Amino acid sequence: MDSNTIPVLRADPARGLTTEQARQRQAAGLRNTPPPDLTKSTARILRDNLLTFYNLLFLALAGCLVAVGAVQETLFLGIVVCNAAVGVVQELRVRAALRRIALLAARPVRTVRDGTEQLLDTADLVRDDIVRLRPGDQVPADAVLVEGRAECNESLVTGEEDPVLHTPGEPLLSGSFLVAGSCAARLVRVGPDSCAARITGEARRARTRRSRMMRSLDAWLRFVGVLILPLGLAMVWQQWAASGPRAAVTGTVAALVGMIPEGLYLLVSIALAVSVLNLARRHTLVRELTCIENLAHVDVLCLDKTGTLTAGQMQAEELLPVSGLSQPELAALLGGYVHAMPETNATDRALREAFPSQGWQAQGQVPFSSARKWGAALLPDGRCLILGAPELVLGADCAAWQPKLAPRLAQGRRVLVLAQSSCPPDGSAPLPAGLRPLGFVVLRDKLRPGTAETLAYFRSQGVTLRVLSGDNAAAVSRVALQAGVENADRYLDLSGVGEEADWADLARRYTVFGRVSPRQKQKLIAGMQAAGHTVAMIGDGVNDVPALGQADCSLAMGAGSEAARQAAQMVLLDSDFAAVPAILQEGRRVIGNISRSAALFLYKNIFSFLVSAVLLFVALPYPMVPRQISLISGLLIGLPSFLLTFEPVRGRARGGFMTGAVLSALPGGLTATLGVLAAGTLGAGLPRNELSTVCTLLAALAGMLVILRLCVPLTPLRAAVLTLCLGGFAGACLLLPGLFALSPLSGPALRLLGVCAAGTVLFFALLQGVSEWLRQRPFRAARRPATLPVRGRRSDAT
Repeated sequence: MDSNTIPVLRADPARGLTTEQARQRQAAGLRNTPPPDLTKSTARILRDNLLTFYNLLFLALAGCLVAVGAVQETLFLGIVVCNAAVGVVQELRVRAALRRIALLAARPVRTVRDGTEQLLDTADLVRDDIVRLRPGDQVPADAVLVEGRAECNESLVTGEEDPVLHTPGEPLLSGSFLVAGSCAARLVRVGPDSCAARITGEARRARTRRSRMMRSLDAWLRFVGVLILPLGLAMVWQQWAASGPRAAVTGTVAALVGMIPEGLYLLVSIALAVSVLNLARRHTLVRELTCIENLAHVDVLCLDKTGTLTAGQMQAEELLPVSGLSQPELAALLGGYVHAMPETNATDRALREAFPSQGWQAQGQVPFSSARKWGAALLPDGRCLILGAPELVLGADCAAWQPKLAPRLAQGRRVLVLAQSSCPPDGSAPLPAGLRPLGFVVLRDKLRPGTAETLAYFRSQGVTLRVLSGDNAAAVSRVALQAGVENADRYLDLSGVGEEADWADLARRYTVFGRVSPRQKQKLIAGMQAAGHTVAMIGDGVNDVPALGQADCSLAMGAGSEAARQAAQMVLLDSDFAAVPAILQEGRRVIGNISRSAALFLYKNIFSFLVSAVLLFVALPYPMVPRQISLISGLLIGLPSFLLTFEPVRGRARGGFMTGAVLSALPGGLTATLGVLAAGTLGAGLPRNELSTVCTLLAALAGMLVILRLCVPLTPLRAAVLTLCLGGFAGACLLLPGLFALSPLSGPALRLLGVCAAGTVLFFALLQGVSEWLRQRPFRAARRPATLPVRGRRSDAT
């Protein structure tokens, strides 16, 4: 059926489409077809792991060896095949896990069909469907608002953070989300015709952003790729005349194989993929790989009170009527108000459960929003009721009620005021002064189980906490103190702080922030980042979206709003705050171990580059053959780097990835270079096979010294890695000498090996000391002053 034959139907918002009408639109292709799967196809996985530049280069090098009759030197192809096989298998496993967890993360859409409200998958929606949207819901396709009023954040589409008010007849853009109000909307453009398709394309590009570590690795691989071909051609030309074609090709291939970091890129990719798999097993959906690296560097964690420190299950605890009202009268007014307004959050749900409906229909309304912190309803009798934060609703008059409210706030309770206005507000301007308070309602929440233990873990790991909440600052401070947040008595009310404030200084001086608007959360995080911190943010509501977008690493609660889940880099599907330490530890483990293992790969690259460069100007043959390079690559680089990735890492990652890896690898690379060149010079009279064996053992000794340095201080796992590497290498030398072109050593060769080995150990120790000094210098300069011991209130900052 052609889509042009299906006329546009303006369905009744109360009835929606019929099942038959929806079926016709699906058959005509008017379905809200989901965007292409962001995970790789099987063909793409095979192509990315097999048809790489370095794999093709390895095949070309193997072809050169076959051409000169050195087939036995193609042993390095075994490592290439193993790398590719491991990469394919792991990516397939990760893809399967991500697809399973994506099903858990999917949110259905409230849709009206056949006169009833149903929950349908986004992909089952069709053009002309009527959908009902509430605060936090994302508009699933381009639509027209047909009933109600809604304020939408369209920043994902237009880049503008300010909410836009929409009334019946106005368009709603897919990709935007509701921040206030509720509405019914009719879908007008679905699938690839909607803005959602463009948003998904942008998300695809955004989520393929390279992390700092991957950018550093890409730069190193480009550097190697640019140098390796001209250097190889120069080596062949230089050694062809002196050694003949077979020796020239064999030596050049050995040098080039040593220069290629064939396993480093695989190590990083697989380690990140396995980390995604581990997090998926903990019901954590990873949307961007960059957040795993950022997790390892996080030193500040920002979180909300409600839904994070507390369970988010509000209960009305007490009514405080004023202005001559009785408790039943105040309860009736509250019940009439909340049932006449759309439900927006946990507070609304608690009030609806506590106070019955009065059957009122609001003649006009200003939905509650996190930016305003109040909502208003115009009743049929002309009265206008306003419910919200006392400081914002009553303004300066709130001070008169502090003696009554302060004891409740000191217990960590949430207090709202119900006030009456003679003229209805429109939501675009501040409330008028002199509103008449009718009474206060006190609500309570309880701490999440395990919160104290979770916060204690962050303290032990050097992660500073900042609590950003829309509630009263004193009440939030009390809850934070009960939860065990360090320095939670340093609190600040941001309701009177202007845009020009020094946000970095405020973030340094205070721990708890109350009456925080969404934009202020974003500015606080930006201030911390400007001070050099790596900031993580945990949120669950629409008001957290700007902050989630600003943070270096953002986590959303699975039970939170769809807007927060879409904005975050990771989603905690179980909404379990106690799971965050394990997630933080996973990020530290994978990045710490990658940084450490990278030194093993780079040591071989540095050694091969330097030896090759020197031999361009010195009339010496390359001292090793490809099989010997493969022996070192497999047992002294690949094996320990793989085993060490399983070790837990306690400390926060510091410094740049490539800088740290090069500083760790440089002593080993320089030591191996000096030892091999010294042996080649001093042992010029030895048989070629003995000299090659001596050089292989010296290069292996430098590699073992690098492994030993990475394993200090020793743990049972590290000791096992050292033993396995040393035993494996010794076993290969003793049991399979022919396979790796190793020969028995004569007396002169043994003496040469002993002298060069002693020099190798001493030179490595000297270079290691210099490397440690260089590594620690930047961090001494970067130390910051301690947090000022200031106990604050709003007047302190303003």
